[in-house]
Amino acid sequence: MPKQKTKKALIKKIRVTKSKKVLRRYTKQNHYNSKQTGNLKRKKRKDVRLFKGDEKNVLKATA
Repeated sequence: MPKQKTKKALIKKIRVTKSKKVLRRYTKQNHYNSKQTGNLKRKKRKDVRLFKGDEKNVLKATA
């Protein structure tokens, strides 16, 4: 049976850390940001961890 190919679109949207945590970008960053508070703008600059249930599926797809 051949190896499973990596989902390239998925790889571009996530980052896997050394300890197998999966990080993604914070959502709603593209426009309408001027109305938001400074606190929220700063929060959006950081990456967010995926839910643990989703992490398993993502790691399986990237392997």
